[in-house]
Amino acid sequence: MASTSAAQAGTQAGTALTQGHGKVIFASSLGTVFEWYDFYLYGSLAAIIARQFFSALNPTSGFIFALLAFAAGFAVRPFGALVFGRLGDLIGRKYTFLVTIVLMGLSTFLVGVLPAYTSIGIAAPIILISLRLLQGLALGGEYGGAATYVAEHAPNGKRGLYTSFIQTTATLGLFLSLLVILGLRTWLGAEAFEAWGWRIPFLLSAILLGISVWIRLQLNESPLFQQMKAEGRTSKAPISESFFSKNGKIVLLALFGATAGQAVVWYAGQFYALFFLTQTLKVDATTANLLIAAALVIGTPFFIVFGWLSDKIGRKSIIMAGCLIAALTYFPIFKGLAHYANPALESAAASSPVTVSADPRTCSFQFNPVGTASFTSSCDIAKAALAKGGTPYSNAGVGAGMSATIRVGNIEIASFEGAGLDAEAASAQAARFNGELQAALATAGYPLKANPDAVNTPMLLVLLTLLVIYVTMVYGPIAAWLVELFPTHIRYTSMSLPYHIGNGWFGGFLPTTAFAMVAATGDIYYGLWYPIVIALMTFVIGTLFLRDTKDVDIT
Repeated sequence: MASTSAAQAGTQAGTALTQGHGKVIFASSLGTVFEWYDFYLYGSLAAIIARQFFSALNPTSGFIFALLAFAAGFAVRPFGALVFGRLGDLIGRKYTFLVTIVLMGLSTFLVGVLPAYTSIGIAAPIILISLRLLQGLALGGEYGGAATYVAEHAPNGKRGLYTSFIQTTATLGLFLSLLVILGLRTWLGAEAFEAWGWRIPFLLSAILLGISVWIRLQLNESPLFQQMKAEGRTSKAPISESFFSKNGKIVLLALFGATAGQAVVWYAGQFYALFFLTQTLKVDATTANLLIAAALVIGTPFFIVFGWLSDKIGRKSIIMAGCLIAALTYFPIFKGLAHYANPALESAAASSPVTVSADPRTCSFQFNPVGTASFTSSCDIAKAALAKGGTPYSNAGVGAGMSATIRVGNIEIASFEGAGLDAEAASAQAARFNGELQAALATAGYPLKANPDAVNTPMLLVLLTLLVIYVTMVYGPIAAWLVELFPTHIRYTSMSLPYHIGNGWFGGFLPTTAFAMVAATGDIYYGLWYPIVIALMTFVIGTLFLRDTKDVDIT
């Protein structure tokens, strides 16, 4: 009897609020767009930030540390999920995700006014990294709050549609950040933008923050949380109840059977595709960004389509289909990108293949997410140079103690051992090696960059749009599925952690892992095995062990 009354109360609350659902969705989605805008600004401006805040290091090391500071934001997202998820289940959804947006907005604004290394020395990178950590913590709490808040306002049968608007926010935030950066760079000119104009996008976050806070202050608390609080059924220990009880099994299944695969499909379709175009295929950065932006514009409405469809046929079937289709088609799609973006690279690889000959025992797996490892063997130096240049190669073994060499067609270039060399000697050897390598590659017809006249823009747009549609399949229904998997009193905490481990770690480290795999094998497509294997793992675990939830009454 009591449970029936609670269900009726929750249903009535949801039904009564359907007329105002537009305001709820808009406020939650707009704030989350701004959060993602703030978060992606840093990644888009990493090269400039490296020169501003890590200028004491050489350019390569400075850029690496700038990227590591970006990665730090991904790394701490699960901890933000724990901190703010617990608060959301204890004190409410509204106030918790109000705190997260203030924290995110202020952190971003402060990056815009932070003095550079030349002004305050080592304090500049220390403060910058601290602000990045705050951004990551805030983002870890924002998504779960927004998704839970919207879902708990939605009537039964529409949670997939309602929460799918939240799912558009990451893409829209990325798109907004790219639009602002490209617009300012064009308006101010490259020189002025790199000198001081790069700060403007960060400073604009103050305006976005003000709008978001004002809108969110107009909202009421989630009706389900209000009901639960009135009945005295809020959790006293959300973390213990979420992870150290039978609910912990569902959390693990949600991670490996839902969010891990969703994350790698998302990051492969948007971020790794951009990395592949610019770093491997050497497409002009502006062209590549415009292509990605166009694909996002075309593909973004499908977040709503698949969210709506998940209310009809279920969340699980759409997400599992997206993981499986992506895993089966990534190789032909990325080979198509290479064919249509840089056909000269294909031709050179066929006519003048490159081979690295080295003692396999001296070759490392160059996975370096925290920037502390040093790869100085002649094998590592040779492979890193080719991988960074997007040059495919094969491997051959040599006897112990022999230094690595690179053969380009009929030309052989000797690598060098970096260990033990002082800075001057290492620089001289690197200059000699890189000069000989570039000359040999040029002779063999390997292009330094993609020829703009040979880039088939329409076909690239078709393939990139297809990748974005895969993203919408796995990402559009995921919020509703996660919300419905967990009970109300621990929902914020329980759904946030698997989401942010999946997206912050499995997804966030995809480019680093894929690069290491390519460097180890010489196959420019080999890094795709990482998202493929993870997506197939999710397909199997999700299909066998997770239930569909579209008809679950979350009251």
